[in-house]
Amino acid sequence: ENDKSYNVKADIPGVRKEDIHVHVEGNIVRIDAESRSEKETRGDGDKVLRSERHYGTISRSFSLGQDVDAASVQAKYTDGVLALELPKKTTAPSSRIQVQ
Repeated sequence: ENDKSYNVKADIPGVRKEDIHVHVEGNIVRIDAESRSEKETRGDGDKVLRSERHYGTISRSFSLGQDVDAASVQAKYTDGVLALELPKKTTAPSSRIQVQ
């Protein structure tokens, strides 16, 4: 965390970036990902000896100390690591009101 944003890194290996979804609502951040894996082992004569498939979903949500400016969020996925830059929403400075 710094004065202007929160920086989050999440390890999500083996997932395509198209299968990762980030949702921001106020100070709540949710990361959803879908994992797919298919393996097939063939023997002599191109006969299938073993076929395995694995499908699953991953979801994580967390709350931050301050609301996030959802329109300015940046997300990058490189080498199995999702990096989020979540800018803090600016709040209007308080002002003193003169009572008449």
